[in-house]
Amino acid sequence: MIRYIKRNHPELQVIAGNVVTAGQAKNLIDAGADALRVGMGSGSICITQEVMAVGRPQGTAVYKVAEYARHFGVPVIADGGITTVGHITKCLALGASAGMMGSLLAGTTEAPGEYFFSDGVRLKKYRGMGSLDAMEKNKASASRYFSEHDKLKVAQGVSGSIVDKGSVHKFVPYLIAGIQHGCQDIGARSLTELREKMYSGEVRFEKRTPSAQMEGSVHSLHSYEKRLF
Repeated sequence: MIRYIKRNHPELQVIAGNVVTAGQAKNLIDAGADALRVGMGSGSICITQEVMAVGRPQGTAVYKVAEYARHFGVPVIADGGITTVGHITKCLALGASAGMMGSLLAGTTEAPGEYFFSDGVRLKKYRGMGSLDAMEKNKASASRYFSEHDKLKVAQGVSGSIVDKGSVHKFVPYLIAGIQHGCQDIGARSLTELREKMYSGEVRFEKRTPSAQMEGSVHSLHSYEKRLF
């Protein structure tokens, strides 16, 4: 498919994927892909790893694919698992040129769907493309998972709800500012410098024990209010 598109429409840029290994990336780059999308089963509404027994931890996938693709000048998009601004900084530091934000933006005012209330919380419906709900109502969802002609469809996603996040006009500036502060704390003047520091070993990722993760979040309080912006 990629070779056909590049041969007949060389002016088009093709983003190919999803991949999680350098070997998969090689196949698509050799075929002419201009960019790669990385992630398999790491999205908030995705159950591919559980049902299909395929996938890879997102941080490892992004690092391994980006490390290979950078030698060919092919950018990488981290797709899945981004639930906080810190996750965006991490995916960029691991080599990604961009990150996809599905659930992160799904609860915003501008996202499709109507708000509803449950137990006093303002919510908006959110469904994965691989959910039965999406595949039964949208042919594009079914064709993405090669299920448009199947009598029995196997779900690779779920339908759920997500908390209201307000308007993107306020939320996106918060995300941008968060990334800037993350780079500032790391000591990188740009995202290019951030990746260079990672590949040189100056910026390192370390494993954190459950107790360290607990220590790094809010703790030892009777109650608290968490306002992000």
